[in-house]
Amino acid sequence: MGADALSDLLRAVRLSGAVFFHYELTGDWVAEAPAAKQCLPFVMPSAQHLIEYHVVTQGSCWGGLAGEAPVHLRTGDVIVFPQGDGHIMSSAPGMRSPPDMTIYKDHGATQLPFLHVVGEGGPDQTQLVCGFLGCDARPFNPLLAALPRMIRIGESDGANPSWLGQFAGIAMAESRAKRAGGESVLARMSELMFVEAVRRHLESLPAEQTGWLAGLRDRFVGRALNLLHGDPARAWTLAELAKETGVSRSALAERFTHLLGQPPMQYLAHWRMQIAATLLASDSSTIGRIAAEVGYDSEAAFSRAFKKLVGMPPAAWRKSRAGTS
Repeated sequence: MGADALSDLLRAVRLSGAVFFHYELTGDWVAEAPAAKQCLPFVMPSAQHLIEYHVVTQGSCWGGLAGEAPVHLRTGDVIVFPQGDGHIMSSAPGMRSPPDMTIYKDHGATQLPFLHVVGEGGPDQTQLVCGFLGCDARPFNPLLAALPRMIRIGESDGANPSWLGQFAGIAMAESRAKRAGGESVLARMSELMFVEAVRRHLESLPAEQTGWLAGLRDRFVGRALNLLHGDPARAWTLAELAKETGVSRSALAERFTHLLGQPPMQYLAHWRMQIAATLLASDSSTIGRIAAEVGYDSEAAFSRAFKKLVGMPPAAWRKSRAGTS
């Protein structure tokens, strides 16, 4: 049975969201965010990688990477920084301000998101809902490498124009009301928003693009990815994969390697280790059972393969990741 490889990958790398800030901004303002890794100890200490995003729920502003030209954002627009780069949000282009790390630190028992008000309000007020998405980057997350430093998506972009507008409205309503369960609602909504951002980025890729997302879009490579993700423990061979994909072995190997940078069986080996790493961090199963779940006949063979790729034995990885699930 095939799988939805994108959904499968997002589960395996433990994508999790949280909304931390609700800004109400009037007049001239600028907020410069540091690299996400500097915020990680205060925001999501259990995550290996942080993705920051901002949703314009009212008004307009400018946003972009530090040192690069910003883009204009309007109500309903979302801007995402997948690689965790430092960036700037401001009322006008060209503004700069040193990052304020104090806003990321302890805010006591206040329910998320934290409200920050700049100015005295009025008809020109801009409102932003800002948050983070955490995920595993190791041992294998091909999606991160396939994403750009910045993604901007608007309510009117793509084939489903109303979804993001609904997200912006719900985000603002939940941020203001602070009802019971609001933090969980916002976290799940932010994860859905990220999936939508990735899908729209996938739709916009040029024909010559390479990378994991380009492979997912390809007729034959995408089919192969879905097959491998659907049954990773199967003793796949290139011949079997090519037969079920509907293309010759040589053509599949060449196309797969061109788009993903590695042949299918090597990709499968890496993907098995990511599944195993996730299970080791979040499951109490024995190492032998996890080895069987990812297609290894013996615990010893699995342990050797895991150490070769990850740099430490499975038991050491489990200990290092204890409490992060």
